[in-house]
Amino acid sequence: MNEGIPNKKFWKIKKEIRILGVDDGPFTPHGKEKVLIIGTIFRAGIWLDGVLSTHITNDGDDVTDKLVGMVNRSRHREQIGVIMLDGITFGGFNVVDIQQIFHKTEIPVIVIMRKQPDLLKIKNALQNFPNWGKKWKLIQKAGKIQKIHNKEPIYIQTSGISWEDAEEIVKLATTRSAIPEPIRVAHIIASGVITGDSRGSA
Repeated sequence: MNEGIPNKKFWKIKKEIRILGVDDGPFTPHGKEKVLIIGTIFRAGIWLDGVLSTHITNDGDDVTDKLVGMVNRSRHREQIGVIMLDGITFGGFNVVDIQQIFHKTEIPVIVIMRKQPDLLKIKNALQNFPNWGKKWKLIQKAGKIQKIHNKEPIYIQTSGISWEDAEEIVKLATTRSAIPEPIRVAHIIASGVITGDSRGSA
């Protein structure tokens, strides 16, 4: 289900397809501060072309609108072939509506997860929020989780793109670790900006 817009057809996936990889910076759980979001624009997993940023509310409900705005205002907008997200929750439990991102940007979305998420555990955690039902519906709306075999097995969800095309793009973008380079570098930049010294992996 993609809000009435058919999947984007990639007649041929270019080896230097522009990918926007998105991750959040370190933050205090349930804190009051805004959470930094970094996007890196890569030619597949080889060449960094640009960096985007925005801020979202810790545990809020604004991440979808903020990401759409970040993309649509960018001078790179017309070159971006795919958006890759490090999961569908940012800044704690600020849940992304991946169908809305595709609908409002017309750019396909691939969600990257290292592990199969424990949906029951997530649902239980969400019940600490007064609007937990809305957040849970967004998680369900994100759709089927597919396992793909990359350098290591990873899990993806998609909007606006076929599983086959998504898998090919993920493999093209994975050059230095098990995680696609646009997300790996977004994590490094976000961590370095917030803490003064990048650490960890996406």
